[in-house]
This record gives sequence, C-alpha cells and structure tokens, in this order.
Amino acid sequence: MLKGFKDFVLRGNIIELSIAVVVGTAFTALVAAFTTNIVNPIIAAAGGVNAEGLGFAIWADNPKTFVNFGAVITAFITFLITAAVVYFIFVAPMNKINELVKSRAAVDEPEDEPMPADTALLAEIRDLLTELAAANRETEPTRK
Repeated sequence: MLKGFKDFVLRGNIIELSIAVVVGTAFTALVAAFTTNIVNPIIAAAGGVNAEGLGFAIWADNPKTFVNFGAVITAFITFLITAAVVYFIFVAPMNKINELVKSRAAVDEPEDEPMPADTALLAEIRDLLTELAAANRETEPTRK
C-alpha cells in the first residue's frame, strides 16, 4: 500500500496539481482585487451617490437587511473573468496541442493496404448472398 502511495506522489500529477492550486489561488486574489477596487465602485456609483452599493435595504434602520445586488454582479464578473482566463490560457492551448498530437499520430500510422480485387469481389458476393437470404426469409409464406 505504501508503494502505491509513493508511486502516486512521484508520478508527477500531484506536483502539477499543487502548482495549479497555488496559481489558481494567486489568480483568484488578483481577480478579487480587481473586482473589489475597480468593478465594485463602478457598480456602487450606478446605485446612487450615498448608496452602499447597488441594492436596497429591507428595513432602512437595519444595515444587515441590505440586499446587495452589486455583490452578486461582482461575483458573476469575477467568475466570468476567471473562467475566461482559464479557458484562453489553459484549455484552448491544451486542446490545440492535443489536436497536433493526434494529427501527428495519424500521420505516423501506416495506412491500410487496399483489398485485393479478388478478395473485394468475394466480399461483395458474400454481402449480396446475405441480403438475398434475408429477403427470401421475409417473403416466404409461413407454414403451420
């Protein structure tokens, strides 16, 4: 069991996953800073001069009842930015690399040799006989 764990850790996938988590965390902090310091003020400005953000208070005397649409919009923008960066920096290039690898593998594979004429003729005769037998079974009257 320990050998299997050692193989898993040393395979390299765990290291790549760790790097991805660290980079993802750093990127999330960057996007959060962008949305907090740039997007939020723009959304708050749309809510009015003295507004806490784009939203409304259910009870004016209780600030905890403020329904903040700006925070939801900010979270959505953060998600879109994160998804776009992940797609265009990681997914799209990996898909292109996979296509190139597949196309090179297809070029490296030898093509099937064409079937000799006599073998092709025999295969055609076999297929025709199979179709004829099936047609005869369908038109044959049922006997009791």
